[in-house]
Amino acid sequence: MPLFPPDACARLIVKIGSALLVDQSGAVRRDRLAGIVRAIAERRAAGQQVAVVSSGAIALGARRLALAKGGRASLEDAQAAAAVGQIALAGVWADALAAEGLAAAQLLLTLDDLEDRRRYLNAAATLTRLLGLGAVPVVNENDSVATAEIRFGDNDRLAARVAQAAGARGVLLLSDVDGLYDRDPAEAGAVHLPRVERIDAAVDAMAGRGSASGMGSGGMASKVAAARIAAAAGIPLAIADGRVDRPLSVDARHTLFAADRTASPRKAWLAGGLTARGAVHVDAGAAAALAAGASLLAAGAVRIEGGFARGDLLVVHGPAGPRAQYDAADAAKLLGRRSEEHEALLGHAPRAALVHRDHLALL
Repeated sequence: MPLFPPDACARLIVKIGSALLVDQSGAVRRDRLAGIVRAIAERRAAGQQVAVVSSGAIALGARRLALAKGGRASLEDAQAAAAVGQIALAGVWADALAAEGLAAAQLLLTLDDLEDRRRYLNAAATLTRLLGLGAVPVVNENDSVATAEIRFGDNDRLAARVAQAAGARGVLLLSDVDGLYDRDPAEAGAVHLPRVERIDAAVDAMAGRGSASGMGSGGMASKVAAARIAAAAGIPLAIADGRVDRPLSVDARHTLFAADRTASPRKAWLAGGLTARGAVHVDAGAAAALAAGASLLAAGAVRIEGGFARGDLLVVHGPAGPRAQYDAADAAKLLGRRSEEHEALLGHAPRAALVHRDHLALL
């Protein structure tokens, strides 16, 4: 049975890696794309809504601009290649989907579009409306304006965040690898893992290698990071071999990362955040209280790092993922002080907590 069939998954996000769409010369693999699109059309006909996260813009643009190293020699080259290649990529998808009677829609997103809560909700509303209208959204990172500091850097994690925003029930990463192995698959005795129940340090260690094709910006580590983001939202994610004919229509060899918990949409969004602006170190009592679902009070904080502002994503050592209720300067004044002291220290009425439990996600 194919992964994420329509009767079990009403809305699916499919990510297509660069090496599947573009060959080493920079030409589109049109036969492979046609097979993928036929399978998308079959799933649409069966009632499943599908959105695509497509790589390939930089590879296509690099060919047209004759850029070295596939357009990845520098950030400037990558931005230029993306600006040219994105037009070509959108046209390729629009033509292929139109041949199956489907309308393509393009969404170019930056990291900030999905890290800022209001912009995230806007993106979610657009995705939901497009899918409801029967269109197939084709999503990519807006690499022509993304910077080295503020970007996803790979479409695996983007796909997981898009799945959260779209309310998807599955993420399928089609790649030139067929899943996770217990070591480098080139090594003798490497064992393929068909299912991973929990992502822990051992799984992270297995994933510590780069892109196999050299064309993309990801690798197994980015795919496992995407699986962790999806799992935080209760969404299973699979890495599957996309080199087979019509990989959405067959049971392609894969690794499925289970998602055995669910979170509220806001908590899932927090847990998937990638741009922490600072850190708060807490004492043992505060750590235990956070694990039990309490807010972080300033009395339990012992040290802060970074120049964060109110609303920024923070990391708490050890729990993680909250949004700051104070900026860094005010937070520093409150370290270790009880709530009743805060007004005198700040000169204004304080907030109830340094980090409120409604803005805290435990990983």
